[in-house]
Amino acid sequence: MSTLQDASQLQLDRLRRAWRGSALPGFLRWWGNELAPLVPVRWRSAFAGGQRWYVVERVAEGWRLRRAGEGGSLVDVADVDPPEHRAGLLAHALAEADPADRRVALVLPATQVLRRRLVLPLAARDNLRQVVGFDLDRQTPFRAEDIHYGVRELQETAAEGRFVAELAATPRATLDPLLDELVALGIHPDRVDVGQGEALAGVDLLPPARAPRRVDRRRRLNAALAAAIVLLVFAAMAAWLHNRNVALETMTATVESMRADAQRVSALRQRLTESAGASGFLARKKTESPSILPVLDELTHRLPDDTWLERFTLNATGQLGFQGQSPQAARLIDALKGARTIGEPSFQGTIQSDPTSGKERFYMQAKAVMPKQEAVNAHEAR
Repeated sequence: MSTLQDASQLQLDRLRRAWRGSALPGFLRWWGNELAPLVPVRWRSAFAGGQRWYVVERVAEGWRLRRAGEGGSLVDVADVDPPEHRAGLLAHALAEADPADRRVALVLPATQVLRRRLVLPLAARDNLRQVVGFDLDRQTPFRAEDIHYGVRELQETAAEGRFVAELAATPRATLDPLLDELVALGIHPDRVDVGQGEALAGVDLLPPARAPRRVDRRRRLNAALAAAIVLLVFAAMAAWLHNRNVALETMTATVESMRADAQRVSALRQRLTESAGASGFLARKKTESPSILPVLDELTHRLPDDTWLERFTLNATGQLGFQGQSPQAARLIDALKGARTIGEPSFQGTIQSDPTSGKERFYMQAKAVMPKQEAVNAHEAR
């Protein structure tokens, strides 16, 4: 389990270095400073947050507590006061900050700390503290087990393949009693630093074993909220995709229904076209084909009363043929001349006498003549 923790911590350290080395933090700070004056003061105080550092340092007659970056002290406690009184004063002074944001740094005088500048290969960046720890006997006049040390990377240029770091070390005999006394007063420092005017030098000599274990509930809450936001985003995307799929399925079903209706309409249109074509064909055939009634009507009126027909044919081409008996068959040609619906009358074969009736048997052919539609209509009107 410790191996996994070390690997994860190593990866986090790499990410922190990459973040600090990028231009994004500086840009965000500049952007925030530019936007801050645009926000009302009440809102700025309401939304203000982040770590608030306090400095506790040993003085001749006790302890002094002040805000980091400020010279004036918040409270001074003397060694002659009872421990409960001193602890109460310090706790009351620190109560102005939220416990989740409050950070306390124990500041040592520069005379009690050995600081050295180191030039190391880039490969040492991934595990800087451990690498420097192996070389403490050479870099300091103390043994490694007799000191507390801290190391940090400096933002200085170095030769290619190397970087600059700073080592700070102080004897355990100096630091441990101070940490024990602060713990007795109810203060657990988050770091041990070196004074640099009113600010901090930025090097941490606090032993990892004595670092306070903080549970950042707001960070956990923010992480939970971020996870909830991600889940809600995915849920919204899933709902959107589901709605799109439902709409697509509905549209597909509608299109299929409309396609079936269109196919039925197309089939009906085809049937209508075919029926119209058939009816038109029949109408044309009826118009083009000779009508038998006008021919029979005129033939009846033009043939003599003593003439009768035994056979009558009229085909689709208008070829007319009729057979019958008449006392004087030869005169039938003259009777049919000038007929409106019968043209080109002629005998087919010879005229023969019928011994039974005493009349002449004949067979004639003619051409049925279709009158114009206007004439037919006028005739029907009469």
